[in-house]
Amino acid sequence: MEKLDLSKRYKTYFTAQKSPQIVEIAPAQFLSLSGKGDPSGQAFLEKIQALYATAYTLKFRYKSANKDFVVSKLEALWWFDESKFAGITMDEAPQKIDRSEWEYRLLIRVPDYVNDQEVSRAKDAAFGKKKWPLIKELELFQMAEGKSVQMLHLGPFDKEPETLAIMAKFMIEKGFSKNGHHHEIYLSDFNKTAPEKLRTILREPVH
Repeated sequence: MEKLDLSKRYKTYFTAQKSPQIVEIAPAQFLSLSGKGDPSGQAFLEKIQALYATAYTLKFRYKSANKDFVVSKLEALWWFDESKFAGITMDEAPQKIDRSEWEYRLLIRVPDYVNDQEVSRAKDAAFGKKKWPLIKELELFQMAEGKSVQMLHLGPFDKEPETLAIMAKFMIEKGFSKNGHHHEIYLSDFNKTAPEKLRTILREPVH
């Protein structure tokens, strides 16, 4: 049986252009783990490891049931306390807000046929093997972003404000307002890819 590759099934979701575009994002579900703090720190890395360990355990459980799928790209939602940091725009936030204040939700998209019961079993199996407490914090997360503005960012993460500024200008011109958390899809493995070659989809839900 052919493996389900979500990046091929949902090309609109996993592709973006080098200029701002308006897209309609359908509801989807994800393995998810939340946190707060510097993404360059050890805690962030450990959460990614726990997420992938469970995702691969889940994949092999479904493979044994002839429902194999490709483990998808890492994604993340990012936000901050907007009452504490009022008036800071989306392109200013990465530079003006200390990383210790960043909140995030790590995501790996999973097929629609994945259910809570199988996720629970995969978590138990992954924890039994790895003994990582973070695995127990994972959940099956539903998200419906709807209308969004997105753009492909090429290069290091610290240059994202330049792309975000282009997106912010586009949103103002179109009369859009923010309608959800900043969303990033990591098309490149940032542990193995040179910073200047990174490819990241930046997405902003709007209304």
